[in-house]
Amino acid sequence: MENPFLVPYNTPHQTAPFDQITNGHYLPALHEGLLQGRAEVAAIINNPAEPTFANTIVALEQAGALLGKVTSAMFNLNYAETSPELQEIVKEASPLLSEYSNDIRLNEALFARIKAVYESRDTLTLDPESAMLLEKKYKGFARNGANLDEKGKDRLRDIDKELARLSLDFGENVLTETNAYQRVVTDEADLTGLPDFVRDLAKATAAEKGIDGYVFTLQAPSFGPLMQYADNRSLREELYRVYNRRGFGGDATDNQAIVRQIVELRHERAVLLNYDTHADFVLEESMAGSREKVQEFLDELVTAARPAAERDLAELTHYAKANGFVDDTLQPWDSSYYAEKLKKEKYDLDDETLKPYFKLENVLDGAFTVANKLYGITFAERTDIPVYNPEVKTYDVLNEDGSFLAVFYGDYFPRPGKRAGAWMNDVLAQRVENGENIRPHIVNVCNFTRPVADSTTDSKPSLLTFNEVTTLFHEFGHALHGMLANGQYESLTGTNVPRDFVELPSQVMENWCYDPESLKLFARHYQTNEVIPNELIEKIRASQNFLAGLGTLRQLRFGLVDMAYHGQVPTGESIPDVESRIDAVANLFPPVPGTAFSPAFSHIFSGGYSAGYYSYKWSEVLDADAFEFFAESGGLANKSAANGFRKHVLERGGSEKPMELYKRFRGREPSPTAMLRRSGLLD
Repeated sequence: MENPFLVPYNTPHQTAPFDQITNGHYLPALHEGLLQGRAEVAAIINNPAEPTFANTIVALEQAGALLGKVTSAMFNLNYAETSPELQEIVKEASPLLSEYSNDIRLNEALFARIKAVYESRDTLTLDPESAMLLEKKYKGFARNGANLDEKGKDRLRDIDKELARLSLDFGENVLTETNAYQRVVTDEADLTGLPDFVRDLAKATAAEKGIDGYVFTLQAPSFGPLMQYADNRSLREELYRVYNRRGFGGDATDNQAIVRQIVELRHERAVLLNYDTHADFVLEESMAGSREKVQEFLDELVTAARPAAERDLAELTHYAKANGFVDDTLQPWDSSYYAEKLKKEKYDLDDETLKPYFKLENVLDGAFTVANKLYGITFAERTDIPVYNPEVKTYDVLNEDGSFLAVFYGDYFPRPGKRAGAWMNDVLAQRVENGENIRPHIVNVCNFTRPVADSTTDSKPSLLTFNEVTTLFHEFGHALHGMLANGQYESLTGTNVPRDFVELPSQVMENWCYDPESLKLFARHYQTNEVIPNELIEKIRASQNFLAGLGTLRQLRFGLVDMAYHGQVPTGESIPDVESRIDAVANLFPPVPGTAFSPAFSHIFSGGYSAGYYSYKWSEVLDADAFEFFAESGGLANKSAANGFRKHVLERGGSEKPMELYKRFRGREPSPTAMLRRSGLLD
């Protein structure tokens, strides 16, 4: 069979032919893509004409199209539908891609042409997006070794190859350990406290594995509810310890040495490029702008959140002791359990009450409807677009006038070959080439509870917890950022924005999960079709800030650990030492010997958030401020806010500085007051 990557796609909207692509196609197509990319770059370098924006900057932006075609499909599948064979292919491909990237960025002749255009920028009549592209291309070279001598360039190449390998190894180790664990329960007494939906899933998991009884795993739909509901404290403790020993067991999948190597190599790379730390390198191009600004931001929030967290923990401890807890101190495996019970008592609200109103298909349709009301777009399911797994759904996304906007893939259930968590990717990014606006192909991937059989019906649909509802809306917000992209250049469109700006669209979407008008669009009982009662909506809204101090401190703990690794010269501290140093200010629970979260902290060691985890809280400041603008006049009916958000944020990507785009939407810089008010952290 002809390699599908090497011919035009004969599919709807030229979508990736996942039904034809086999593992044997990747490396041959990758090597051809590397050849073509190098030839296209050589043509730029050898062009006898004087360097111009078009023949150098735009030409470089468009080079490597085949390589992008191959790698977008390959890396999407390596996260969502991997196998040992594909993992080996990616391991072989990653150093080749690092070498290719460095061959370009470290090429003196190419940089000379880019520099010539950059230095003449004041004489050019470039639109703002083109001016940003020129700046980004120049800085992309200058910040990544173009000015190094040959010895420095050689060392940079070696570092980047090693970092690519280590990042893959880290992620694969976490996936292996997550998939390896299962806890079989045969005694019904061990299941007390667990709602039917948790038991049904555990029973179905056991049946899939040919096991009698119930099976619990470290996948989110199994692990999270068990920690919330299981009366069996020793079972909660066991799963907590196993979950927090991933990558920390001193065995073949131990990530401790990998963490140390990654941290040291990132620091060496930063120093080689004349930065004090990896954080200084990363944050130079962020919205925050500097390591000092980020540290100040995190420290200020800790100061605001810790007193509230201490009050939360005191309340939780008092409640637990009043309800049979006999120890002096709550342990980490107790917090979710007693929090769920306290929430039920305070608000008469729990997941078992809410889940019947959140059938996955209805929630997804709700996200589509919210997008329609805000931005006028519609979603039409298709069955003729090839997918990489039969569970994946595909949709045409259409503008208000019926014109084609994007392809959307939805992939929502856990599988052995899928990494934990939730994310958005693109298979094809938006851009303009030869006058044609090439529309994007966007993927949302989540890990929600599957439909399962239960004791009362033949089957039960996938019913989401409220946390899963907000996760779906969050990732859909990223998808909108990709689908509504409307720029000229791929490297500046969609989610190609600074890390501390990228979470704004996703977190704005989460707000609609608490909006009464929005909830009534999709929250319907899966059996009776009854719209969620006003009483439940008010309870959801009232509970929005439940234990917000503890939740905020938890997020800040992750951000501070990230900065501890990347915002200073590596000291050789052990992982437990780093975490305990941060825990002294950002964790109120006692340490648990033998556990650590860093060896499974995929966001910063294999997911692109190094020196950037703070951005979740930074974006909360933005999203709370932005959503107040929607809420001030009409909510979903506030077309002025929706049109402004689409025009100045979603469509513009990274075409201008993010603060300028935000001010154009909001009319001013963001204020943290809205976030502190929403979180209940203001006095």
